Amino acid sequence: MQHDLPALHDLARRTIDASYRPFLGDEAVDWFIGSGGSDQHITDHLAHGHVRVLHVGDDVAGLTILDGDLLDLIMVDVSRHGQGLGGVLLADAEAQLHQEHPVARLESFEGNTAALGFYLAHGWQETSRIPAAGGMPARITLTKSRPA
Repeated sequence: MQHDLPALHDLARRTIDASYRPFLGDEAVDWFIGSGGSDQHITDHLAHGHVRVLHVGDDVAGLTILDGDLLDLIMVDVSRHGQGLGGVLLADAEAQLHQEHPVARLESFEGNTAALGFYLAHGWQETSRIPAAGGMPARITLTKSRPA
């Protein structure tokens, strides 16, 4: 998977640039991408075996980062939105998380209404809210229990 690292960095940068501006703002998005924070997050998790990659043909089409019981990140290449790949990634992440954890969790930015709608439509439930603090916007914690 190390050979996918440049494509994973590119996918994350393009996705953050295209999708996060409405709820994080231009300054925060530009800083996160420009600081290398996005690249470092993926590099660190890849080194620990937390990254799962979705390929379509030879292309990196999406990724998830799983860390303990947490779905830390899910991204689909912006050029492939609307093709059902998010559902594929989410189902795979849930299956992996539920192998070891009876309850999986994730956090989403409160303003990311598209992601929140996606998670709720796939059976995730809001369990708490984290107020904005320390420069971080408000977030919502969602959970999903292992199927019976």
